[in-house]
This record gives sequence, structure tokens and C-alpha cells, in this order.
Amino acid sequence: MTAHAPLAAGRRHTVRCLPNGQVVAVGADSAGECRVSQWRDVVAVAAGNVHAAGNTGRSHTLGLRSNGTVLACGWNAQGQCNVQDWHGVVTVAAGWRFSAGLRGDGTLVTTGRDAEGQRQVDHWRELTGISCGDWHTVAVRADGSVCAAGNNTAGQCEVQDWHQVRAVSAGYLHTLGLLGNGTVRAAGRPELWAGIERWTDITAVAAGSHHSLGLRADGTVVATGISEAGQCEVSQWRDIVAIAAGAAHTVGLCADGGIVATGSNRHGQLEVDAWSAS
Repeated sequence: MTAHAPLAAGRRHTVRCLPNGQVVAVGADSAGECRVSQWRDVVAVAAGNVHAAGNTGRSHTLGLRSNGTVLACGWNAQGQCNVQDWHGVVTVAAGWRFSAGLRGDGTLVTTGRDAEGQRQVDHWRELTGISCGDWHTVAVRADGSVCAAGNNTAGQCEVQDWHQVRAVSAGYLHTLGLLGNGTVRAAGRPELWAGIERWTDITAVAAGSHHSLGLRADGTVVATGISEAGQCEVSQWRDIVAIAAGAAHTVGLCADGGIVATGSNRHGQLEVDAWSAS
């Protein structure tokens, strides 16, 4: 199954799961997406991300607890936070107005928006990893193949010929797939992933709204795409163990527990210096 995600970057906020099971968040809180201070026993987090637009400010946050249940806070206009009955979940993912949970039996549970067909996943089986973009859902099967559902305007769901994939990440109009040999495949709008065919030794990928990230085995990070807010300025990062990509910002977890961040800070989503490593 997909490794637990200790970091998440949304449209205007950033979330971290601490080693002690508590959760911290910074950035915009207009819908309550940062109200996580009472959460406990959390092992992974997800933040609803969406491209910047006049109607996309609010977001939601998910927390996977060690017992397989899920917590949620923030915007719930289409039921994206209605996860109180979920059980047996091992991975969570959040898109714009919708949420998905991967169960231990390899199936998905979803809630929220389905206007683009992003929740038409009930027939998927033997899944090991998931990711949610703005309007699409992507999953890895146990055999290394990939399935996708939802908006395909830019070809971001054209993943049916992918094989030997071990992880996926869905953005606004693109999808990334990490292969077992440390290289990366992509689908969707080409300018959002230009040059990734040259990436090697990658251990994790993250797709933002308009940019793509790769974590190398040596702890460095590579980035490509549109960087109008500086979200791709990661060349000096070292000793990184986890990455997350938001609408226009990027965050990384250091081996010593520290956090690095770059990109848009319009809503305080980069104000992570005070987060404890403990």
C-alpha cells in the first residue's frame, strides 16, 4: 500500500502530521480547513487542492487515524467531509470538493462531488495507491497498471498503457506516475511536466496545479512546470524525505524533522518555521 503522507498542500493551506499523531496547519482557514488542533492518532493527511480561480478559495482537510477511521474539517458544500462512517482505510486523498479513501481490501470509498465522474470507481479492485486531482481520480493496481476516472480535458486520464507503476499523483490537468525503476511518466498538459523524461532515481512524485515535483533517492528535489510564484525553486533543498505540491506552493519534510517551503505565501501557507520536529 501507499506510504503514509506526513505532508499535504492545498489551494491556500499546508498541513503536517506530527510523529506524535497530532496535526498542525497554516494558511487560509475561511472554511475551517486548518482546524485540526484537536486531532489525535493521525498517521497521514490530505488537503483538497485546486487551481487558483475566483471560485476556488475554500478547501478541506483529511486525517487518517491509526485505527483506519478518517477525520475531516473545512468546506463541506458537496459532502466531501462526510467520512465519519469510513473504516478500514489505509490511504486518503482529497480533490476539489471530493474525497477518497483506499481500504485495506484494495477498494475505494468516496464522497463529495461527482459531476465529472471522478467518483465512478466502485468497480476498481486490487488497488495499492490513490491520488485525487481537481476533477479526476487516479489509482495504482497491485500489478503496476493504473486506472483513472473523471475530467480528461487535457488527457490527464490517459494512463491505460502505464505499467510497472508504484505511485501516482494527480494535479489540475496532469497526472504523474512513478515507475519501479525510478523514472516518471506523465499525462495531460505537457508544459506542466516538461523534461521529466530525464528524471532518474526518483522515490516520490507530487503534482501541483501547474507544477511537478520529484524526490530523489539522495534527498534532493527536482521540479518542472509553471513557477510564477517560485513553487519550483527547490534546487537548494537537501535531506528531504517527503514532498507535497499545492496550487502555487511546495513543501518538503527534512530528515531532521524540519520543514522547507517555497512559492506563494499570500495566505500564510508557507509559515511553517514554528512547526516542531517532535
